[in-house]
Amino acid sequence: MMPLPRVAIVMPVLNEEDHLALAIDRLLAQDYEGEMAIVLAVAPSRDRTEVIAAELAERHPRLSVVTNPSGRTPSALNAAIRASQSEVVVRVDGHALIPVDYIRIGVETLHRSGADNVGGIMAAKGLTPLQKAIAAAMTSKFGVGGAAFHVGGAEGEALTVYLGCFRRSALERVGGYDESMVRAQDWEMNHRIRETGGKVWFTPNMVVTYRPRSSLRALASQYFGYGTWRREVARRYRETISLRYLAAPMLVIGIAVGLPLVLIGLLASQQLLVWVGFIPMIAYALGVVAASVMTKAGISRILLPVVFPVMHISWGLGFLLGRAKS
Repeated sequence: MMPLPRVAIVMPVLNEEDHLALAIDRLLAQDYEGEMAIVLAVAPSRDRTEVIAAELAERHPRLSVVTNPSGRTPSALNAAIRASQSEVVVRVDGHALIPVDYIRIGVETLHRSGADNVGGIMAAKGLTPLQKAIAAAMTSKFGVGGAAFHVGGAEGEALTVYLGCFRRSALERVGGYDESMVRAQDWEMNHRIRETGGKVWFTPNMVVTYRPRSSLRALASQYFGYGTWRREVARRYRETISLRYLAAPMLVIGIAVGLPLVLIGLLASQQLLVWVGFIPMIAYALGVVAASVMTKAGISRILLPVVFPVMHISWGLGFLLGRAKS
């Protein structure tokens, strides 16, 4: 048998006092039998994250820490990758809950598929009723589209995957993460891998538990950022623009145009203008109601008519009005 490749797990860490120790325990419990190291890229934090990271590094010989003064995710990942020596690089987030077989399946899938990067499902799971509703929205096609890493699907080539298990040679070929991409750096990285002849591979066998935001305000901020940086990706790579990514901006435009038409129609007693203005909003409202009824979310389903619009309108506003600051 071929010797198992060395694996470096790289983790950007910022304000992870509540989650870091558990995340490290999950990584140290991996059933991968090859050589494995963990590199934390720790940013200046408002809590005890830096102290906890240092204590963990003293306790576990396979764990090391590098600094990330900028606090940005792509610079953290690049710093951790530079500090590691391995044939395979696995990206993990500080609050991710990684199953015990995650690294083993990732390495096996890399070998079997011949891909440069493999990844699996971002399994959103909430604890509170609101988090459960957000998790249901984030795993529904109406909420986030049909990307396999959100909603599941058959194994095969993909545009992007969640996190990633990379061949180091692929990362070196494309020059690592683009540090100007404060968000959407995974999508942009996978695009460059594919553009340089590599293959990105999705497998439903790699599942990572993800905790959604705990408030509507945080959710709106998150999705506004997603929209802002997806527009930046579209600006840099115009060939990536698709109807899927234009749906939320078109919804916002429809509302922005429709509301004045309704007001004018009411003031001028023109029923036709009122109905024309209401059409996009009525169509979307019907879609929200239908999706809320069909989505499996238990009692949290009653919150979906609020969660869906917050996600979609925030994403659309970010795409239309947000300004990416590198």
